[in-house]
Amino acid sequence: MARRLLKELERSYGFDEVAIVPGDITINPEMASTKMNIGNFSFEAPILASAMDGAVSPKFAGLMHEMGGLGVLNAEGLYTRYEDPYSVLEEITSMPQSEVTKYLQQVYTQPIQDHLIGERVQEVKSSGAVCAVSFTPQNTKRMSPMAVEAGADIIFVQSTVTTARHMSRSYKGLIFSDLIESLKVPIVVGNCVSYNVAQELMETGIDGILVGVGPGAACTTREVTGVGVPQVTATLECAAAREDYYQRTGKYVTVITDGGFRTGGDVCKALASGADGVMLGTPFAQTEEAPGRGYNWGMANPNPELPRGTRIKVGTKASVRQIMYGPTSVTDGTQNFVGALKVAMGMCGAYTIRDFHKSEMIVAPAIKTEGKYFQLSD
Repeated sequence: MARRLLKELERSYGFDEVAIVPGDITINPEMASTKMNIGNFSFEAPILASAMDGAVSPKFAGLMHEMGGLGVLNAEGLYTRYEDPYSVLEEITSMPQSEVTKYLQQVYTQPIQDHLIGERVQEVKSSGAVCAVSFTPQNTKRMSPMAVEAGADIIFVQSTVTTARHMSRSYKGLIFSDLIESLKVPIVVGNCVSYNVAQELMETGIDGILVGVGPGAACTTREVTGVGVPQVTATLECAAAREDYYQRTGKYVTVITDGGFRTGGDVCKALASGADGVMLGTPFAQTEEAPGRGYNWGMANPNPELPRGTRIKVGTKASVRQIMYGPTSVTDGTQNFVGALKVAMGMCGAYTIRDFHKSEMIVAPAIKTEGKYFQLSD
């Protein structure tokens, strides 16, 4: 008797397993536009620095604006819990690895101080930057109006997995359509990895969606829970939902692939898969200007019951400008992400990121190793 399996498993793909096929026509890289929009805001570079305390401070958010990107501040992090977060950051970065998770759990139990939400927003705004701040769903309803009143331009609502139909014991949870109506600023929601969830979130009227569960270098969600989908497949799923929603409603929702990036090639593959932007944590934590001083840690790391992150030593590699635009002398693709994107778009004949979405992609597990014997043996 033939066995009947309980489940049929689909194959999913990460960055290292796929490649972009060159186009039938090519253009000069300088002819490619890398602009990205979120709501009514436009950015020259489709790159966001993620809302991680080791990567983005108010000052760093201002610097990202100067670079043409967007730095998202964690409005529930150290910057809104402490008047002087930098002394706490110094302790985190100097703590032995065996003790750091317990210390993180301790410092993140300090209550969020409401007045600091507004003060940190104003710090970002004082640099002339577009101010984006991130909240967890459970705190968004109460705290996001404080941020908007202080001048926040974009609100991110982030948790490991976010759906439009979360069930809880509370009488009335967070309703995204109500939030959009009350705040009247662009709302970006995440994270998700599937067509159906992305579509249902878009139906609420949000302006952007974050893609990815557990791919980040400092995140251990996949190891702890077994939950996640590789980033290329997750992006393809959510981008398909975006296209169908756009065709049906005329509203274009920005898709942002969040996490799992190491090289410019990874960035290009995410965008070719249908993303409009990418959110990076560790590459920015490696910059000279990062508040984490060469360390990064997952935002679920301090969870008192089930930590799903770890502090990692990422080192200090380059300036923010070098990570974004070069110049660089490294050949491994970890710097000048915008330059790499423009070259890839040129090879595919893509004038815009929307054009780049039409690029052919293939499954190519040998793409990074074929013919590279001497590189791999070093």
